[in-house]
Amino acid sequence: MLGKLNEMQIDNVLLSQVIGRIACSDGKKPYITPLTYAFDGKNIIGQTNEGLKLKIMRKNPNVCFEVDIMLDMTNWQSVIVYGTFHELTGKDAEKARDYLFNHVMPLKTSTTIHAHEHEVTGEIDDSNRIKPVMYHIRIKEKSGRFEKQ
Repeated sequence: MLGKLNEMQIDNVLLSQVIGRIACSDGKKPYITPLTYAFDGKNIIGQTNEGLKLKIMRKNPNVCFEVDIMLDMTNWQSVIVYGTFHELTGKDAEKARDYLFNHVMPLKTSTTIHAHEHEVTGEIDDSNRIKPVMYHIRIKEKSGRFEKQ
């Protein structure tokens, strides 16, 4: 059976996942790339380095974001969000980074790994997980579809 997701189901998909794809366009050609994100109930929160995606979104803040859950080819859910890119600074950026890391980082380490069972040397290096630019996608419209057999 094919169908449409309701508002609560759409939010559940967005809340339950951490990897999505963001599409943006410079007016000449579209660009799509995966990203790690968190959904706060109103916005898609992300971070990035300077690069093509950021350059395009600064020029044209209208974006599309997609996330899906796929159990198999006949059991899946997919959500599409249309919104606008907003770069965050200062306290807003710090708050967004805290929210993103608190949502995503608990998923990084398996619960079956225990430090006492493995050789741990030195401090944990977080430098590669922190990117300088925080942003959110302010959601204007969202929709979702599913198939279930």
